[in-house]
Amino acid sequence: MDTPTTDGASPLFSPLAIRGVTLANRVVVSPMCTYSARDGVPDDFHLVHYGKFAMGGAGLVFVEATAVSPEGRITNGCLGLWNEAQAEGHRRVVRSLKAYGAVPALQLAHAGRKASAQRAFEGNGPLTADNLARGDQSWEPLGPSEHPFADGWLAPRKLDRAGMDVLRDAFVAAARRALAVGYEVIELHMAHGYLLQSFLSPLANRRTDEYGGSLENRMRFPLEVAEAVRAAIPDGVPLFARVSSTDWIEGGWEVDDTIVLAGALGAAGVDVVDCSSGGNSLAGATNSSIARAPGYQVPFARRVRRDAGVMTQAVGLIRSPQMAEALVEEGAADLVALGRQMLYDPFWPHHAAEELGVTDKFENWPVPYGWWLEKWARGLRSMDETPRSARFDPAAWSADADTAHGVGAR
Repeated sequence: MDTPTTDGASPLFSPLAIRGVTLANRVVVSPMCTYSARDGVPDDFHLVHYGKFAMGGAGLVFVEATAVSPEGRITNGCLGLWNEAQAEGHRRVVRSLKAYGAVPALQLAHAGRKASAQRAFEGNGPLTADNLARGDQSWEPLGPSEHPFADGWLAPRKLDRAGMDVLRDAFVAAARRALAVGYEVIELHMAHGYLLQSFLSPLANRRTDEYGGSLENRMRFPLEVAEAVRAAIPDGVPLFARVSSTDWIEGGWEVDDTIVLAGALGAAGVDVVDCSSGGNSLAGATNSSIARAPGYQVPFARRVRRDAGVMTQAVGLIRSPQMAEALVEEGAADLVALGRQMLYDPFWPHHAAEELGVTDKFENWPVPYGWWLEKWARGLRSMDETPRSARFDPAAWSADADTAHGVGAR
């Protein structure tokens, strides 16, 4: 694909049209599981959690992996979208995102053989007797083969054709529910060892039928899901797919496989390939078993964009505004997704715009914030103009000075 043109404006803060949706900028909040739902229903935590990202200025905000069926949850705390109670909770989150200027997006997922697990912050492994005693429920995972994710994990039930049809239809039903509550972008989770990625990777897929063996066969079911969802949603709705660009394990999924898959996803109507990696090892939910550095997954996004001819989203330890700007400017990716950096600083987009010289005002902040912060900034500027001799001297602020200023002991 060609390097994007931005007419001299900041590449990171230039708008991007994808089908019928236009994003105000290229900053994306990556889907991040919080394991904080009850019965799959978004609650006040999710309303506040996601609302602050919209207030922070991100163009696109992904709500975390949302299971398309009860057994598709990773944990008892994962979000779902298979009933009306869940739909109403999502509707509240969507209203908040839209109210503060972000495009709301939803990642649809099925955990596959990694289902029925502990919440990450409670151990990130198989459920224990203590977990069950505290009220967690266990269920049978599903997978392309009977092989468990790791020793000690539940063995999945191998999906037959009828079971695969049920799951394909569950993705379609969840996508329709998502649009009904107001989401404007859908992403299919094909990464991190979960169901669709487990069909892709030879580490998990040991089938000998038309859904296993060759790369073409292993891609078949994920592509069937992508095609069915694309056919079920309006033409103007963008469809993303998050992929694990590599398993980082010898004999597993490789980057060359991702190039082939990305091309096939593009032909199936997927608009953006979200390039993550890992997840098929016990070391972590995604790729914590490997040495990581800032932008370590960017080469995947760059190569997929170049070789498969589809738009890409880069993700993975992208922290500085300068790095994010450069990725878009040089054509490595069309979108830049931030995860934990946004947890650390939900207002990262506004801060980045200031640091990159896009604006030195607060007009894009929520109006009440902008009004106060503009006064604050004027105060800081006036302090910069104050003669140094008249500035506050901490060394001179003694107990006697406190008394002199009326703040001493009474």
